[in-house]
Amino acid sequence: MIKKKTKKVKKEFKPILKVRKKVKKKKPDFKRQEGYRLKKLKKAWRRPRGRHSKLRKQEKARGRLPRVGYGSPKSVRGLTRYGYKEVRVSNPNDLERLNPEKEIALISSSVGKKKRTEIMKKAEEKKIKIVNQGI
Repeated sequence: MIKKKTKKVKKEFKPILKVRKKVKKKKPDFKRQEGYRLKKLKKAWRRPRGRHSKLRKQEKARGRLPRVGYGSPKSVRGLTRYGYKEVRVSNPNDLERLNPEKEIALISSSVGKKKRTEIMKKAEEKKIKIVNQGI
């Protein structure tokens, strides 16, 4: 059985990350207009541009449009839920530029098993956390 290392939330970001979590709970799911109707249409958001579009005109009960007010606080924007900034790593030399107190490594999906183990060993030496360690 593999033991998972639990990551701790940084103290300085704890209250702001709670605010972000609250905001994200209230945020509606922005779905593509008529996305349910056709199988070939993906559910991902696309801006409604039709001339008679009820969603573009923002009629009631037609869904919401993404707006500035739905964003998360500026200080935690782009951070993980633990308060670290994710940095993509594709070889062991990329770890040299990382700051272990502020950044967390994300091993690129194109990296093979051999290089992945090298990156993980070097990260362990430098005490850098890795997001996708078990994959």
